[in-house]
Amino acid sequence: MVRRCKTAILISGSGTNLQALIDAVGRGDLALELCVVFSNNPNAFGLERAEKAGIPTACIQHRDYPDRESFDDAVIAELDQFEPDLLVLAGFMRILSNRFVKHYKGRILNIHPALLPNYPGLNTHQRVIDAGDEWHGSTVHFVTEKLDAGPRILQGRLKVKPGETAEQLALRVQAVEHHIYPQAAGWVGSGKVEFRDGHCWVDGKQAQEPVVQSF
Repeated sequence: MVRRCKTAILISGSGTNLQALIDAVGRGDLALELCVVFSNNPNAFGLERAEKAGIPTACIQHRDYPDRESFDDAVIAELDQFEPDLLVLAGFMRILSNRFVKHYKGRILNIHPALLPNYPGLNTHQRVIDAGDEWHGSTVHFVTEKLDAGPRILQGRLKVKPGETAEQLALRVQAVEHHIYPQAAGWVGSGKVEFRDGHCWVDGKQAQEPVVQSF
């Protein structure tokens, strides 16, 4: 029997990307074992999604700790009990400390609602509209110490519609995320994609650019 990649999902809110991962694993599409869903918010609806799917949950509130480092140390201690091979940030609204990133070096994935390296940070949808860009989308990337700057794995892109609002665009990008995040996580879990020497490698070759899919 092929060993499944033990995967921890970190959330802070509703967990729609978590649900996409749960559904993909349930269909047998991914060689992932969702070993724990962790949240810093005890009221996160994503915890209910996990419990309904029979996935263990854990919660530590960041406000109970004096600084980011001590909170991250507590999270590491909690997650390491589940021995995860991979961490997937799915709407986890905390900036990770360097010590956290180093502890799980090359094993953390994030998804950012923009075609990185364009538009790191917040308010990406409105910024794209204001700039008059033709394309927008989302990027799955490995997490490094520099925010939104880790090696890119997969991008899903779509054309911006004339006159659409940032809210309308955000909904369309979110739908793209629900396709590409499980796919990219599955690639890492199966060994097709790996983090090596600070770069993304696909099928044994260093990737200069991410895989791009249009929707």
